[in-house]
Amino acid sequence: MRLPILVFGSVLSLCVAYEASEFADTIRLDTGGLSRDKFPTGFTFGTASSAYQVEGMADKDGRGPSVWDEFVKIPGTIADNSTGEVSVDQYNRYKEDIDIMKNLKFDAYRFSISWSRISQGTGRVDWQGVAYYNRLINYLLEKGITPYVNLFHYDLPEALEKKYLGLLSDQVVKDYADYADFCFEQFGDRVKNWFTFNEPRVSAALGYDNGLFAPGRCSKAFGNCTTGNSATEPYIVTHNVILSHAAAVQRYREKYQQTQKGRIGIILDFVWLEPLTRSKADNYAAQRARDFQVGWYIHPITYGEYPRTMQEIVGDRLPKFTKEQVKMVKGSIDYVGINQYTTYYMYDPHYTTKPKDLGYQQDWNCGFAYEKNGVPIGPRAHSAALYEVPWGMYKALMYIKERYGNPTIIVSENGMDDPGNVTLPEGLYDTKRIHYYRSYLTQMKKAMDDGANIIGYFAWSIVDNFEWRSGYTSRFGIVFIDWKSNLKRIPKLSAYWFRQVLGNY
Repeated sequence: MRLPILVFGSVLSLCVAYEASEFADTIRLDTGGLSRDKFPTGFTFGTASSAYQVEGMADKDGRGPSVWDEFVKIPGTIADNSTGEVSVDQYNRYKEDIDIMKNLKFDAYRFSISWSRISQGTGRVDWQGVAYYNRLINYLLEKGITPYVNLFHYDLPEALEKKYLGLLSDQVVKDYADYADFCFEQFGDRVKNWFTFNEPRVSAALGYDNGLFAPGRCSKAFGNCTTGNSATEPYIVTHNVILSHAAAVQRYREKYQQTQKGRIGIILDFVWLEPLTRSKADNYAAQRARDFQVGWYIHPITYGEYPRTMQEIVGDRLPKFTKEQVKMVKGSIDYVGINQYTTYYMYDPHYTTKPKDLGYQQDWNCGFAYEKNGVPIGPRAHSAALYEVPWGMYKALMYIKERYGNPTIIVSENGMDDPGNVTLPEGLYDTKRIHYYRSYLTQMKKAMDDGANIIGYFAWSIVDNFEWRSGYTSRFGIVFIDWKSNLKRIPKLSAYWFRQVLGNY
């Protein structure tokens, strides 16, 4: 990679000494030929975050607890025993963060609404929460930044978990649709870009198959859980989530879309899964994995049924859609968000006997590998399973194009992390992150040139934040948060790189 045309020490000095605009005008970074004018007119560049990871004020201004507020209380669950109670305090400092986005030339901000801040899941409206989101949306628009609103990012109200086991009950479908309807009514005059769920597969798999995420349910064979059934619950949860998504989309289309003139979709995680070898067995394994990962959601939304692979393997444990539900689910997106970070090798493990315990991950019947013939699949970020594999971005986007009718795609998350304990100079001089973004954006543009209908890109994340089980031991932001200095925001070198790409320097 080509480094900035400044010596190491000079860059660090400038990072600390200058504001973003002054610094960006001082140096030139290697953009790899990327610039805004290389993309179609109207293409959206934004950054993203989620409510629990950035807002703070977790038990203030009427907000009730979500399943994550309860989950983080379990000793040993979070790497540094931290919580999102304060996080980066965006609830109170949203103007500061939006001003940074504006300075960096971003077009849009993808954030999530906390259901618990709107109603606590009880049906009683928390108008203080509504007022906060109105302030956030209005200030974004005042600064010329388009809001992209996600209605659910892992954070189900704890009240619904206690009332009827949350996503395990079909009662959640109506409650979620009512919540979405309320948001459309309150904010839809200004919000024209909606997502129903972020990475629902993660909620289903990590929340109900191995218990690594809230609400921490699984069979004892697969995790340290006190209750759960990994063989059935992930599939029940996903079924209810897809129906919740479709019911919300139906409400939007029937009551609001014609007058508000917005659009709505869902966000899916998609690690590209590459066969380890050219053998038939490994190719079949990789395809099974794709079906169990992204196909689990986009296949019914496109074709009205779960992938045949899943139907054959999971059998009676896989719920079925009724004819009426198929009508509601099929075609229930105006666009699809794809979160794409990394790529793994997949291989057939050649089990001689079937596993004794059934579970979602077991049903894949696949092995994971992060290297081939001793060579890593790519440079590793801080997170153990996050590797820089830009060609996986291209393959993932082309797969969606070719398998699912070339839907309108937004790359809704993409990024990499550094350790949480980096020094301030080390954290600001994030040349590895620049290399990552440059290589992935180049591959995304290649997919666009080859016909993929991609209309936007969102970098994860605007600021360092609470990174779920990693707490504050992982930094994904393009803006450094100084946890020791009153949450001071300091743009990293990667932030200035984006400013130069988007400002056509």
